[in-house]
Amino acid sequence: MKSGQSPNLPVETAEYSFENEQAMRKAMEHYLEDLRDDIVDLQNQTNPVASLALRRHQFLLMGG
Repeated sequence: MKSGQSPNLPVETAEYSFENEQAMRKAMEHYLEDLRDDIVDLQNQTNPVASLALRRHQFLLMGG
């Protein structure tokens, strides 16, 4: 899922559906993993040591 994109969650049915429940669970797990990854990325950018390491890595990739 890209930033700013809202998740497409399954539509609720009148009766309980095991398949719908599985799809919802997998979708929620995926979105939570994406959110965790975004939080880790933000923490790395605000952490001085990690931020410096990221900048050094970017500099080396650019051929510096």
